[in-house]
Amino acid sequence: SSRSGWPGRPPQARLSLGEARPHSARARRASRGGRPGMNRPGTSLSKQKQKQRAAPKVAPGKKAEAQKPDLQEFLAKSDYVGAITLLEFDRKAKEDRPHLLMWLAYSYFHNGDYKKAIDAYDDAAKKEQDPNIPVYKACCHYALTQYTEAEEEANKAPKSDLRGRLLFHTSHKRNDESAMMAHHQALTDSREDQLGLAAIQYLRSHFQEATDIYKRLLVEDREHWALNVYIAFCYYKLDYYDVALEILNTYLEHYPHSITAVNLKACSHYQLYNGKAAEQELRVLQQASSSGNIFQEHDLLQHNLVVFRNGENAIQVLPPLLDIIPEARLNLVIYHLRMDEPQEAYNLIKDLEPAVPREYILKGVVFAALGQRTGSRENLRVAQQLFQLVGASASECDTIPGRQCMASCFFLLKQFEDVLVYFKSIKPYFSTDDDFNWNYGIACASAADFKEAKEALLQVQNDKYRSEFCYLSWLCRCYIMSGEPSLAWETYVRLDTTNESFNLLHLIANDCYKMGHFYYACKAFDVLERLDPDPEFWEGKRGAAIGVFQRAVAGKLGGEVDKLQEVVNILRSTSNPKVEYMVNRVIKPWCKENKVRLEI
Repeated sequence: SSRSGWPGRPPQARLSLGEARPHSARARRASRGGRPGMNRPGTSLSKQKQKQRAAPKVAPGKKAEAQKPDLQEFLAKSDYVGAITLLEFDRKAKEDRPHLLMWLAYSYFHNGDYKKAIDAYDDAAKKEQDPNIPVYKACCHYALTQYTEAEEEANKAPKSDLRGRLLFHTSHKRNDESAMMAHHQALTDSREDQLGLAAIQYLRSHFQEATDIYKRLLVEDREHWALNVYIAFCYYKLDYYDVALEILNTYLEHYPHSITAVNLKACSHYQLYNGKAAEQELRVLQQASSSGNIFQEHDLLQHNLVVFRNGENAIQVLPPLLDIIPEARLNLVIYHLRMDEPQEAYNLIKDLEPAVPREYILKGVVFAALGQRTGSRENLRVAQQLFQLVGASASECDTIPGRQCMASCFFLLKQFEDVLVYFKSIKPYFSTDDDFNWNYGIACASAADFKEAKEALLQVQNDKYRSEFCYLSWLCRCYIMSGEPSLAWETYVRLDTTNESFNLLHLIANDCYKMGHFYYACKAFDVLERLDPDPEFWEGKRGAAIGVFQRAVAGKLGGEVDKLQEVVNILRSTSNPKVEYMVNRVIKPWCKENKVRLEI
């Protein structure tokens, strides 16, 4: 999972972002067996090559009898490359095939060649008298995400069910609620209209409503296999991944090489297991393809491979898909957060209107990260509100993400006792999660539970996290407050001399003095004074030295007289005139009287 910062100064905290989301594909297919009706917009950025057909076997010594392929056979097998090849041949040979251009446009459309389909429909319009050609062209424009052009073409056609469904979908894409309602009311109980309505419900994240429609249609026609895929989509979106897999198998038994279905199966395995298991499920597509690398030819698979491989090639693959695959934008945001680029993440998500909890959470993370980076209280306020919306909602309040959100909300409000209530309720699920242990440790420290905070921070394994000043400063404070100042001093000694090491030394000096660890306070103030001759550092060193001497007088140094000797040496190395009085008039007489051997 990726991470971003939280304000919890001093110094900062981290927020676990959650996993990236593979795209499960939302093609809507109206015809039996899963052949495309209207594809989702932008289905084919690149074209998948069809598997080559084997030549018919002929007995040795016999000449194969030439037989012209049949168009309907190609269409029945969804072999649109074959259909296009045949129709283009007939076109060049000027064969007298009825509605040749209409069939050619149809085949180009279903093969994802939408621009060629438009050109074919333009040619057909010069010869055919079909008044529905504009609405067919509108479907091509819709698939190319050209929604304005789609509506313009559709309005040239007479009223029809297809025209109504198309305008229903374009109004959704343009966020025109009034137009959507008007077209919704015009829908009939036909299978196609109900599939169109279910698709809108799905796209609006009303997954249960979509499921109800699909189940009703499946009762009416058990052999409409594609409905099983649509229902599996809905269960996937509802986080019932095992149920989605079970339903999906019904379709895969009939169409084992369906890219959409196999991809959804891989996405479910990603959610249930990991990216490696998901990628393994996609191999059946590569094995069934004769075109080389199918993953490079299909935008959906390219996108999901980025997710399955934990962001590999994200910057090359995801940007061209931003307006086609909704998850591409969210996953690119996650990538920028992982690269510690909150401004780039903000630019991508600032105008996004969240529709589901994951989107609210991701937007909250981005605003929190940028708010920390820039010190913007407004961004932090927006982040806090987004987290609260999710955490307080009835559907999410008792989920792990919901409780994480409430913890995040209270963290931003610096109400750490409330933070711990939520963190402790989900702690068993995150025992090895570095982001959780980071945040839990800082929350415990902020609530003065330094022993628990120390244990949590020490469980962080990420080397980058462990080298950050934020982590080191909180860990040193926990050491000191837990009575282990020597560990804090050792942490400082291992650092190179930088501004951050100076700040850490300052923290150690003051916290040790506050907790009565005067020996380490004296050492820290001495180094600070050497680096910066500030009178306050001398005062701190002198007070800490007297503190060590006072413990010696009270008999609390035990056998550690060497500490008093080292303090005297530290004082002797200082040119301040008050040192002479402290050593010769106070410490030396006491040592002589109590038979404590010191080299003074």
